[in-house]
Amino acid sequence: MSAYIGVDLAWGLGTATRRPNETGLAALDDAGRVLDAGWARGVDDVTAWVASHLGPRTLIAVDASLVVTNPTGIREAERQVGQRYGRWKVAANPTNTASAASAGAQLLDRLTALGVRYVSDTTDMRERTEPGMFECYPYTTLVGVEELGYDDERPRYKRLDTALPAPTARARRAVAFDELVRRLRETPLEPPLHLDTHPLTAGLAEASGIHGPTHKHREDLLDGVLCAWTAAFWERHGDERVQVLGGDPSLPSDPVDQAGRMPTIVTPARASQRRPRG
Repeated sequence: MSAYIGVDLAWGLGTATRRPNETGLAALDDAGRVLDAGWARGVDDVTAWVASHLGPRTLIAVDASLVVTNPTGIREAERQVGQRYGRWKVAANPTNTASAASAGAQLLDRLTALGVRYVSDTTDMRERTEPGMFECYPYTTLVGVEELGYDDERPRYKRLDTALPAPTARARRAVAFDELVRRLRETPLEPPLHLDTHPLTAGLAEASGIHGPTHKHREDLLDGVLCAWTAAFWERHGDERVQVLGGDPSLPSDPVDQAGRMPTIVTPARASQRRPRG
């Protein structure tokens, strides 16, 4: 059974005539080996994939809004992403109960029905006696883990730089993706991450092209791996190197939902990305 599962969830639900976008998926063991990886479309298929990999204490990290209680505007956890990580040009997309992108909430409901518990603080995460899940954001992992070396700005491996001509922007995005994969493969990380232990994730080391759909396909898989590794990182380092945005009782927070769950995002953090104490 997998120790850590990552889900780079497509937020939209699709329509009767259009399938949902791909979700990137990855499962790691506690030594950082990739046990399984791939893609799925739609909450039903994602749920089935996760269920097939569950163990007694599997920890699942999902890049999507899971608990949303604010009727308008932005969640406090999302606001804090911009406040803490904005210097690295990292911000979170706003979500509220009126948002059409609700796949995260549906996935939370499906996995809760399978006995997975939402965890939103380190103590609760470590003391769990059943599988747990939480919300993460890969960009905060990349700039919050100092060993990866993104000291000034997030890597531009996703969206195109609109300030550049499209062909140039696509080429630079490909370079950024390949450099990120190189760092993940070559940087000594704790906990470890071994991309070469599964054929699909080993293939991420191949040189990227500029074809948009192909790039997105590979990006979703990589983000699934980053989510899974974020779960391993949280369990290994706890509050020493991770913060829970939206969960600080001394700051504004959104209401809990009907199940008493708090809207939070778990983010690796450098000292400079934390709220000053006192």
